[in-house]
Amino acid sequence: MATRDRRRYGSELVGDAGRLLPAAGLLGGLVVWWAVTAVGSGIITNFAPTAAFAVLAELVVSPGFYDHVLVSVYRFGLALGLCLAAGLPVGVLVGYFRAAERATTVLFQFMRMISPLAWFPIAIIVFGVGTQSAVFVMFMAGLWPIVLNTAHGIATIDDDWLTVGESLGGDTRALLRRVVVPAVIPDMLTGIRLSIGILWIILVPAEMLGVNTGLGYLILDARDRFSYAEIPAVMLVIGFIGFWLDLSVRRLHARWNWG
Repeated sequence: MATRDRRRYGSELVGDAGRLLPAAGLLGGLVVWWAVTAVGSGIITNFAPTAAFAVLAELVVSPGFYDHVLVSVYRFGLALGLCLAAGLPVGVLVGYFRAAERATTVLFQFMRMISPLAWFPIAIIVFGVGTQSAVFVMFMAGLWPIVLNTAHGIATIDDDWLTVGESLGGDTRALLRRVVVPAVIPDMLTGIRLSIGILWIILVPAEMLGVNTGLGYLILDARDRFSYAEIPAVMLVIGFIGFWLDLSVRRLHARWNWG
C-alpha cells in the first residue's frame, strides 16, 4: 500500500509537466556528455557533442551511410527471425510438457550462461568471415530469452483454463491453439523484447569482426581513420534505432497484456 501511495503522490507532483520529463532526461544526458568532454583534454575532446552532431548531419545526407544501416537491419532481422522460428515452438513444448522441461532446463540454463562472444571463433571457423558468422553469434545470444519466457508463460497458465478447454472436448492441439498460445502472448512478447535488445547490442561487435559493412564496421573504420567524432555520431544512430525497436515491442506488449 505504501508503494502505491508513493507512486500516486509522485504522479500528482509531476502533473502535466510529466510530459516534459523525457526531454529533460535527454537534455540532462546531453549536458553530462558535454561536461565530460569539456573538462577533459587531449583526445577526449574529439568526442564532444558539437563535433558528433556535426558529423551526424553529414552522415544522414550521405546515401552510402544508409547502405550500412540497411545491412545492419537485415542482419538483425535475419537473426531475430531465426530466434523466433526456433525459440517459440521450443518454448511452447518445454512449457507444456513436463518431461521436456525436466530434460532441457539444465541444458538451456548452461547454454544461456555462455557469453555470445565465446561463439565468435567457432562461427568464423565454421561459417567463415561474413554475415553468416555474425548472424550465428546473434542467434546464440537472442534465442534463450524467447525460449525461457515462452516456457514460463505456458507453465504459469491457470489450470482452470485448461480444464474448461478439456471439458469442451478440446484435444492437445486445440488447447495449444485456442488456449495456451493466446494466453502466453504477453510472455512471448516479453521474451521477444529482451531478445531484440540483446541482438541489437551483439550486432555491433559482430560487425567488427571481418565484415566491411554495417554500423559496427563504421565504428571500427572511424577509429582506424582517426575520425573520432564519427564514432559517437554512429552510436547515436545505433541508440535511436534500438530505442525505436524497443518502443515498438513495448506498445505491442501493452496491447496484449490483459493483466
